[in-house]
Amino acid sequence: MRHLAIASPLRLSLLASIAALAACGGGNGQSTNASIPAPPPTPSFVDSAQIPDVPAFVDNIATNQRGDARYATLGTNAGVRVVSRFLDIWQPLTEIVDAGVSAPANGSFPAVVQSTWTGLPNDGTPGGAVLNSAVHAANIQFVVNETTSRTQAQADAAYYDDRRGKGYSVTDGMGPLTSAWRAAAQQTTSITTIPADATTVLYNDSGNNTGVGTSGGNAGFGQVVDLLNAMGANASTEPAKRFYKYARPYRWSTSVVVDPTLVPAESTTPTTDGGFISGHEAEAMRDAMTMAYVLPERFQEMASRGLELGENRIFAGMHSPLDVISGRMFALAATAANLSASANATLKSNAFAQAHAALMQATNTNAATFAAFAHSGTTTTDRFADYGTNKANFIRRMTFGFAPIESTDAPPVVPKGAEVMLETRFPYLSADQRRVVLKTTELPSGYPVMDDAEGWGRLNMFAAADGYGAFNGSVVVSMDASQGGFNAADLWRNDISGTGKLTLQGSGTLALGGNNTWSGGAQVNGGVLQAQSANAFGTGDVYVGAGGVTIAASSPVTVAGNYTQLAGTTLELDIDGTGAGRLRVGNLITIAGGTLHVKLVNGYSPKAGDVVELIDGAGSMKQFTTVTVDGHKATPVYTGAGVSVHIDS
Repeated sequence: MRHLAIASPLRLSLLASIAALAACGGGNGQSTNASIPAPPPTPSFVDSAQIPDVPAFVDNIATNQRGDARYATLGTNAGVRVVSRFLDIWQPLTEIVDAGVSAPANGSFPAVVQSTWTGLPNDGTPGGAVLNSAVHAANIQFVVNETTSRTQAQADAAYYDDRRGKGYSVTDGMGPLTSAWRAAAQQTTSITTIPADATTVLYNDSGNNTGVGTSGGNAGFGQVVDLLNAMGANASTEPAKRFYKYARPYRWSTSVVVDPTLVPAESTTPTTDGGFISGHEAEAMRDAMTMAYVLPERFQEMASRGLELGENRIFAGMHSPLDVISGRMFALAATAANLSASANATLKSNAFAQAHAALMQATNTNAATFAAFAHSGTTTTDRFADYGTNKANFIRRMTFGFAPIESTDAPPVVPKGAEVMLETRFPYLSADQRRVVLKTTELPSGYPVMDDAEGWGRLNMFAAADGYGAFNGSVVVSMDASQGGFNAADLWRNDISGTGKLTLQGSGTLALGGNNTWSGGAQVNGGVLQAQSANAFGTGDVYVGAGGVTIAASSPVTVAGNYTQLAGTTLELDIDGTGAGRLRVGNLITIAGGTLHVKLVNGYSPKAGDVVELIDGAGSMKQFTTVTVDGHKATPVYTGAGVSVHIDS
């Protein structure tokens, strides 16, 4: 790399004159009397997400029991309570955990008498009441539609996700890391093909599901398996099933076509085989989110895999959308509760470290290359390789096309403890900040079942993994590159709105890739703020007081307000000759020193005599201390309308 250091006003004038001949106009456009604009004002408040004033699942998960009179009601069982908005749609025969269950009285809690519910909604016996016929009909019709139009590939996926252990099944969401994960966990399955006689014979997985833990001698990966198994504590869906007593879809309608290979799996005891909630989805999503916790490099892909398994339950004909939605909600609550448990504090930390050490060794990667390897698959080898497809499917599977049935503008609500699920994804944010991430990325209110009092239903874990959805008040992000991983570099892809201000400090690189509209501006006090989209910086000012800014978008990047850069800072422009990497400043540009680094990308190689346009913006103070252009000698050209470089050689 060769560069030109700007040494004197005389040299500046001379160079500008030379560039003017080549670029039709020039001059240094400098004024030593110009003042440096102030940074964007910092709001006086910091956004927060208050804990709902209701009993918290994370505090009461131990009440999720069946066969215990103390925990047999909506008011006493946390697992039943998480999905209680189903009572807007369906009135169970009794509001007791009593389907196929009885229990003696316990203190002041009366005995539980086994329900007379038969599990067969059309057998003429009392079985409960539909309260919202439109939602109920849509719920069953969705299953009819999916089971009568499913492809063979969808039927096969439904079979595997039904018969295999859920912990084994979801690990294919790891993409390029799947084989390494399964080998390290020592996972096995006996369901490797669909047998020819699967339509008449029930095959159960005799594999080990999540793998071998420390007690089995797995020294290198056992704590990861131990953590997955620990997430199952008090996480049974049976109490909810036995409370809500809502039949499986094929029992509601003969038009539902159960996958023929799964007909042998149909229960012969419908009184204990309710459809609401989906146990497969709850376990799969719990496993997927725990894997996302220990391996956040695949966070969104694993969350997507969890929801995919839920839809496969619908393709199978075994569950309805509301069954699956409720299973997802319950899984998030159970995962957060068990990750929050003090008894698991050391285990989850050790599991995170062990997962990375073992998988890096198995894939011959290191801290600098591991994340790239984790995303090195193609859509042929990794069905979660396409970000846009994952995002669209995730949103679709959160609601399965249901329209809101209530107000869509209720305030956001974040459950107590939910922020723990983002602990490893955003290690540089505080717990309060992670709660705000959940708050600003959750779904609108109003969808069936999803408006629980705590907020589990509206959490959008895919969007949450892309950072803040809005900047409200002062948002200060401090990253430490020396810690590696996401502490060193991260990308936020949400479309960030709001009137707040972003302040970056520390030494890491924070990239913004959304169509952002926040208006309070950005201030860089350390680290690097990188633009990967045209509107990455929102609609306010950008003030670079320390650290630097990188323009790495595939199109010109706009700073709608002022752009100010002080001495000792760096601006990197990744230029490809077709507009990528250019900076356009809508208001005043002030450059009071610092370094301009022009990085040539995508094979772009200007020749001697070319003038490369870099920055558009009016301002009387524009002077970098140092300008470098990769592989070239170049002369900076400052004009009243912007900055360019003349390629000398």
